[in-house]
Amino acid sequence: MSLKPLDVLVVDDSPTVRGRIVDSLERSPGFRVAGEARDGDEAFELCQRLRPDVVTLDMMMQGGNGLDATRRIMALCPTPILIISASQERGELLKTLDALAAGAVDVLEKPRPGDGDADWDESFLRRLRRVARVRVITHIAGLRERAERGARAADPPLDAPHRGARLIALGTSTGGPRALAQILRRLGKLDCPVLVVLHLGEPFHLALPDWLSGQVPMTVAEARGGEDLGRCGGQVLFAPPDRHLVVRGQRLVLDDGPERHSCRPSVDVLFESLAASAEPERIVAGLLTGMGRDGATGLAALRRAGAVTFVQDRATSTVFGMPAAALDLEAAEHTLPLPAIPGFLKEVCREP
Repeated sequence: MSLKPLDVLVVDDSPTVRGRIVDSLERSPGFRVAGEARDGDEAFELCQRLRPDVVTLDMMMQGGNGLDATRRIMALCPTPILIISASQERGELLKTLDALAAGAVDVLEKPRPGDGDADWDESFLRRLRRVARVRVITHIAGLRERAERGARAADPPLDAPHRGARLIALGTSTGGPRALAQILRRLGKLDCPVLVVLHLGEPFHLALPDWLSGQVPMTVAEARGGEDLGRCGGQVLFAPPDRHLVVRGQRLVLDDGPERHSCRPSVDVLFESLAASAEPERIVAGLLTGMGRDGATGLAALRRAGAVTFVQDRATSTVFGMPAAALDLEAAEHTLPLPAIPGFLKEVCREP
């Protein structure tokens, strides 16, 4: 018995780009074009009327931009959204990250001149299938209310050991920008560094520190390599695109080693280097929402080495892949809803 094709709403103000996306979908038996929209206002109207399985959404359009459309769709007719962005201008990059925080599931660059049609199509269709499977947040306002209730319920966090942890390490992918923003906003300005591996396309990744810096009290930057961790207190340092982030001794190292789980940077590479460090018992590490298995074996290694380990729970994860993989390996001591994570981290970093 054949599966029902996924109904896709295609949104872009460029007839050329819309035609390119529609052509790709029509050549794939797993998809059906439910409709086309030229701007965010039309996208919202068609989404309400057609109820597609997934939406491809341009970010910068005349007559209603992609960010506004994302907010309206997620509030009133929640549907998985794949942002397809030209991603050249700073303003568009920041709006794209805002859209991810507002509930869009993932982002893909538009095809550039010289990109092979087959290569882009393969990446686009694979990403679209994944996005369509995601259980989207049903109402942003309701999510905020639940988050606030969860935050109150999580103070003080349950079972948080007073370990005097001196380093926080986090790994995430799909849903990561929103989760990280919520955690870092409430984390305050800790004395310890926060190391992060996030799977995100290069131009969007490069804009991430700028996007977060306006929202969180800590200093946010991309790791450059050579940093002394003893001097990085109060900083959030991201692994750069296409480089592994490794800790050797007290210093950060950028590594060009092979991909792990088709990822570079890889969460496993960072976590395994931390497990082999001098004081793993002074580390707290966690896997947040994300697709795939990256980070699970590294988190297990950290737990065996004496670190405090946790995962984000299923109910608050956009995708429960990475946390579930860690739970399969019994790598996490704690499973926490997103609103409880900042309080938990502050408690673990408090001296006993």
